[in-house]
Amino acid sequence: MIEQDYLLRLLVGFFAAIQRAVERGGREGEPEEAARTLDDAVGTALDMDASMLLALSPESIAGIMQVSGVDPRVSAYAARSLQLSARYYDEAGQSDLAAVRLAQARSIAEVFGVDLPDEPITSEELLELVECDVEEART
Repeated sequence: MIEQDYLLRLLVGFFAAIQRAVERGGREGEPEEAARTLDDAVGTALDMDASMLLALSPESIAGIMQVSGVDPRVSAYAARSLQLSARYYDEAGQSDLAAVRLAQARSIAEVFGVDLPDEPITSEELLELVECDVEEART
């Protein structure tokens, strides 16, 4: 029960962050802000400082998540969020940072067996996935 409550809080936090990213990246035309919002959401969900965590190599992030015992659903959302973050950074003209985020997303996906498509899902699709998991966790 405590673990389920913790997971629910993480998912609700992800949901709120993705909503903010949708607003900033899509509706407000601020892709860099949307990317940072997603980066912060990943750090929060993993209970780590996002700036420190995301400064690590792709393999190091995946390794830290592995030894930390991160829930598989959270790992999947972290990978998808970082992949979407990469797209937003690319839209903002920061191709080097986009490449790093994409490599981090792929490393997490590989280690945790997440099926990460070549094209990132949209922020709206990611929002729908998290919303479904939030509803499922509440029942």
